[in-house]
Amino acid sequence: MKRTTTPRWLCLLTVISAALLSACETIPREDPYVKFRELMPRSILVFPPANESVDVIASYAWLSTATRPIAERGFYVYPVAIVDEFMKENGLPNPEDMHSAPLDKIGEIFGADAVLYVTIEDYGQKFRLVSSDTVVDARAELVDVKTGEQIWSNDVSITQSNSDSSGGGLLGAVVSAAIAQVGESVRDAAHETTRLAHYEMFNGDRDGLLYGPLHPTFEQQQLEAAQKLEAAQQAEQEAADPSVGDPPADEKPR
Repeated sequence: MKRTTTPRWLCLLTVISAALLSACETIPREDPYVKFRELMPRSILVFPPANESVDVIASYAWLSTATRPIAERGFYVYPVAIVDEFMKENGLPNPEDMHSAPLDKIGEIFGADAVLYVTIEDYGQKFRLVSSDTVVDARAELVDVKTGEQIWSNDVSITQSNSDSSGGGLLGAVVSAAIAQVGESVRDAAHETTRLAHYEMFNGDRDGLLYGPLHPTFEQQQLEAAQKLEAAQQAEQEAADPSVGDPPADEKPR
């Protein structure tokens, strides 16, 4: 019976791969919220988003429903209508100009701890051959007013299809898509898709906003974060010096 022998280089490659995978598992994922916790804001000022889409109403359509999910995360949010009107009266007529306002002036005038800057990359109804899709693509960053540091960022891309599924063949689908595009349902669909985008951006468990100081679970969140940090530091010390985690000599079993 002929025996097959595994090449030596393949065995070596397998050993190296296993070692690398093991090493990756021991390296903890960097906590993206370190700076957020360090500079935890209590109040957030939300500017109208900069609009890179072709829909002229995108900026204020987004702004109209953006503050509630942020407030529900435990932050005080400045009334967006008052902020918008104040900035316009002081020579900053559009969102892009507002985004360029100096942070020290924002802190001096409003007293905000952080500013949320949002940029809308795509928004509104997209007409396809047999469907009409509602699209909301945006990115956001939260900046500390005193230090100018970014303490959180996220992006979201939501597409909801309004294709017809009631029958009628290709012609019926095309007509249905066209009606959806020009009818009142267009704005309603964009409004609901924007709400969903807000939820995904601010409330996501993996990369949404942390709970703020006004949220009832804020203290518990901070405590759990401190415990995880302490455990990670202890693990690093034990990895560097295995004797760190050993019990005292007089307590070791005989």
